[in-house]
Amino acid sequence: MLPGFSLQSLTQKKHFNLSTLNISPYICKTFVKTMELAEAKKNLNSIGYLDLKIPKDLDLIAEINKMRKEKNAVILAHYYQDGAIQDIADYVGDSLGLSQKAAEANADIIVFCGVHFMAETAKILNPTKKVILPDQKAGCSLADSCPASAFKPFVDAHPDHVVITYINCSAEIKALSDIVCTSSNAEKVVNSVPLDKPIIFAPDKNLGKYIMEKTGRKMLLWEGACIVHEAFSIDKILDLHKKYPNAQIIAHPESETPILKVANYIGSTSGMIEYAKTSDCKEFIVATEAGILHKMKKEVPHKSLIPAPIHQNVTCACSECPYMKLNSIEKLYLCMKYELPDIEVPEEIRKRALLPIERMLEISK
Repeated sequence: MLPGFSLQSLTQKKHFNLSTLNISPYICKTFVKTMELAEAKKNLNSIGYLDLKIPKDLDLIAEINKMRKEKNAVILAHYYQDGAIQDIADYVGDSLGLSQKAAEANADIIVFCGVHFMAETAKILNPTKKVILPDQKAGCSLADSCPASAFKPFVDAHPDHVVITYINCSAEIKALSDIVCTSSNAEKVVNSVPLDKPIIFAPDKNLGKYIMEKTGRKMLLWEGACIVHEAFSIDKILDLHKKYPNAQIIAHPESETPILKVANYIGSTSGMIEYAKTSDCKEFIVATEAGILHKMKKEVPHKSLIPAPIHQNVTCACSECPYMKLNSIEKLYLCMKYELPDIEVPEEIRKRALLPIERMLEISK
């Protein structure tokens, strides 16, 4: 530190000029960087990420790969992430696959390129490891639709019910649950519950309705939904199908019932990719977040993939998650360099949330 000055006093002087002091350019540059980092950390919670300048000529991919080795970090990414992030990740998958990879991670740092509840799940499974997320404001509309303050009284009002929660929820909601599920294993999880036990299913009402039809089990549903999957327009999809009559419609079960009724295949993101690979069909209308198309195109380059249209008239004519797209290569670099934002879950909540996740993983073996 410069003699006679404190970092706090200097950072509060908006027009402070280091050139007035007789110090070397290196010390000057280092001090400015220290001030900028301190300011970025101070604003982290309000902005969501470290808002720092990155040199334009910096090879971000090379730097990320270097830090991955030096810090013994593993990068996990969801199919809905930007293509550049998917390409650099150690593993790309759906919520089930990501949970399984997080559970078996041997790395010291888990870099989760997805949304907040996914990083929370990784921390619940790995309390001694550092879990970081490029942008902590990468949330989830579905998780937001089920606040713990409203869900706990709902659960308390039905004490005889087994509580199954879709993984797209907060750690607090998982802590109120008996079993967690994903779209990949929801049917299997529901079928694991004895027939004489009534079930609460939360937070996604569309997935819940679909699983009720698949299993024949009547469940008490929470009225939550995903803004991405509720954006699809059945009328526009049917019009698009007239244009491509040989195309099959494949949809995620978070979509609304009219979409699922016309779908040739309904499944998780990993299930949709696998179906596109194994089906004889050459054209698909894909009703889920558009980020999946990056992986799909790699798996089936010889097939035509058409994003399902949404209600709004937008440029891409597809449905994109604004939360998933908050993460970027630049933010990934910064979060790995400074290991922030990091995810913490209170231990009392973590322990209670761990049990239903472990039950899910056991059922999914």
